[in-house]
Amino acid sequence: MLTIHNLHKSYDDQAVLRGVSLELPEGAIMALLGPSGCGKTTLLRVVAGLEHAERGEVRLGAERVDGLPSHMRGFGMMFQDYALFPHMDVAANVAFGLRMRRLGRAEVAARAAAMLDLVGLAGYARRRVFDLSGGERQRVALARALAPSPRLLMLDEPLAALDRELRERLQEELRAVLRQVGVTAIYVTHDQEEALALADTVALLNAGRLEQVGSPEAIYRRPASLWAARFLGLRNLVPGSYLGG
Repeated sequence: MLTIHNLHKSYDDQAVLRGVSLELPEGAIMALLGPSGCGKTTLLRVVAGLEHAERGEVRLGAERVDGLPSHMRGFGMMFQDYALFPHMDVAANVAFGLRMRRLGRAEVAARAAAMLDLVGLAGYARRRVFDLSGGERQRVALARALAPSPRLLMLDEPLAALDRELRERLQEELRAVLRQVGVTAIYVTHDQEEALALADTVALLNAGRLEQVGSPEAIYRRPASLWAARFLGLRNLVPGSYLGG
């Protein structure tokens, strides 16, 4: 269970996170959904240990991790630009995090091969990154993030740079891989359809505050506010007045 409690974060006296609290069960996928500037990437970076909050706690199970440096949290990250090493081949990119853990060469090679097979890139080990398509690079980045068996996987708009048709296809593949591995995951996106398609739980952020948290169906069918309904693109909004009683 990932527990985020009362996180506050500011930049130059501008509040970015305002008392955010969330719980994510083990093995579940949560989408952090909201417009640009709402605080979703900052929240991800605080959980990852790349930013420090002024107040609040982050726990994984019974362990408080917000005081640990990022490399000691055992979390994995996948970025929008993939952050692959262009001078390395595919296998070396996937194996990078494993080598940092000083595992044996045979174990590293076997794990990298297994991850490439998992994401449908068996046979790509010696290919160069710059020879790959956008979708193939996305799969390499996912394989690299999963290779060390992270306790939590965080994905920051990993499909945003792809065209719509490819993005929709990879949404299905990504969800299938995350389900197969069983990793707990936080997925940041501004795309409503993507969040509803991928996640078990959607956390809707608005100006640093949680607007609503619930299943994709609940978020879509029962938005908790007018802002939520408008952000989700719902058109059947009927004005009315509450008369009491």
